[in-house]
Amino acid sequence: MTQHNLKVLLGLLLVAPPAASAQTLLDTSAAISVQNTLQQGQSGSMTVNFDACKLAPQACPEGQAPTGQTPAGQTQPAPATVAPAATPPAPTLPPALPLTEAQQKQLAQAQAALGAGQLPQARTLFEGLIAQNYRQPEPHFGLGLTLLSLGNLKGAAFEFTQLVALAPERPEGPYNLGVIAGREGRFADALRLYGEAATLARGKAGPATQRQVLEALAAEQTRAGDFAGLSATLAEITALDPNDVNAQFRLAQAQVLAGQGAAALPGVYAVLERQPERVDAALLVADIYVGQGLPDRAVRELDAAAGRVRNGGDRAVLLLRKADVLAASGDTRAAVFAAQDAAREDSRNAAAFARLAELRTARNDRPGALAAYEKATALAPQNAAYRTGQAALRLALGQPAGAARDAAQALRLSPDPATLARAQFVQGVAAYRQGQYGPAQTALRASTAAAPSAEAYLWLGLSAYARKDYAAAATALGESVKLNPTPTARQNLASALLASARYAEAEAILRGLVSDTPKNGEAWYLLGLAQRAQSREPEARQSLKTAANLGNAKAKGALK
Repeated sequence: MTQHNLKVLLGLLLVAPPAASAQTLLDTSAAISVQNTLQQGQSGSMTVNFDACKLAPQACPEGQAPTGQTPAGQTQPAPATVAPAATPPAPTLPPALPLTEAQQKQLAQAQAALGAGQLPQARTLFEGLIAQNYRQPEPHFGLGLTLLSLGNLKGAAFEFTQLVALAPERPEGPYNLGVIAGREGRFADALRLYGEAATLARGKAGPATQRQVLEALAAEQTRAGDFAGLSATLAEITALDPNDVNAQFRLAQAQVLAGQGAAALPGVYAVLERQPERVDAALLVADIYVGQGLPDRAVRELDAAAGRVRNGGDRAVLLLRKADVLAASGDTRAAVFAAQDAAREDSRNAAAFARLAELRTARNDRPGALAAYEKATALAPQNAAYRTGQAALRLALGQPAGAARDAAQALRLSPDPATLARAQFVQGVAAYRQGQYGPAQTALRASTAAAPSAEAYLWLGLSAYARKDYAAAATALGESVKLNPTPTARQNLASALLASARYAEAEAILRGLVSDTPKNGEAWYLLGLAQRAQSREPEARQSLKTAANLGNAKAKGALK
């Protein structure tokens, strides 16, 4: 997969799902969202249906016991487990005393208050229970949820840490500590804690509980760029629900991002078997084949997918990717046809017309490119990038006034930094070509400040030279040469140095230039001037004669 498409995949698919259901054990009434999980690109974010009874005692139907409790509210003996390696072993504690009948009633009242959002009352009731029976884990858990809902992260973390010590076999403690770590920006800790929770939940908690923990783990793996780990986590999720097509697709995405494109193909094809019109899956298949060095296969897959989908908008998306694949493989002619087909399929798709303009520009069809840009800017008048592209094309077509107008419009649209620098560059060159050297210098100086480039510094130097500000011209042209020592930049720098009476520096540059480009008559002429200015007439005449023999009229005049 190309770097461009990798960025697209990350940009489109690493999005946050909606906030999770309120009043669950693992995700409380504060509606904590699991951030940045890989999601399907077809129909938005995935909603996870949590097992509320197993996750939150207060959400259970009356008379149904939550996991780890008897109907009377007493904690059942936990199976022997080994604490995760990342967590220090807890000290051996005496067994918890059973809740008395009065304490069971108070626990139910506290859970009901939490479920109803009566947080101060819930806090008081849970704290009272803890004071009466500290080793019972359930009041610590309930108080942790309450404090988390109140935004008291420090207090909640303390209670969940107690829960881990008192009930190390339960995933709720490390999970909620992971939630707190994420809120505090301690993402490495969140990743570790969610991993511990997943280990504790695996094979013991219900499928919905395991799914929620795994989704949280997947979110942090995505954030960390651990796509190999993410692939393993998503494989567990798909095993929990083999019918979840979106999870299967996310697994394939993660495998591609982990560099396992070929391994992802069976999964993506399985998705397409069940949902043949799914555009994101077809795009991923094409990206995989491109990554395998098989662009022709990618093109055929995109053509096949375009034949399966039912609306022009989807076909346009597929055809645009086809255009990109063809252009990347060097077939710009076929790429233009693919982009034209995309624009025809969806005549309201500004991106299709903008891409068509870029491809026509690459084939030196500037009039055709300008027509496409005009369509793109008409469809998306607030798109600064399209307006800037149109401005640059007008400049190339020798329309500086039109280029200046388009660049000014683009600058009023709050462009991103790269587009800002490009628009300022076009504005500066357009001003220079209209003889407006002061505005040109101002715009080009702004462009170089936003994004230094050899070309912008070159035109900045030319603008300063035109204003007879030779010192500024030499400085700007020197920067241009540092970034890209083209013959044009070096020759203009030498001219600025000569105009600044910096003859020895100019001569050094010109000697290198005539060595690299011995048939450059202008460079030989300038070298003769530099030598004459240093009173080395014999050398100067020899350089001027060389320039004259190469057809330089100014050199012939200087020899008289």
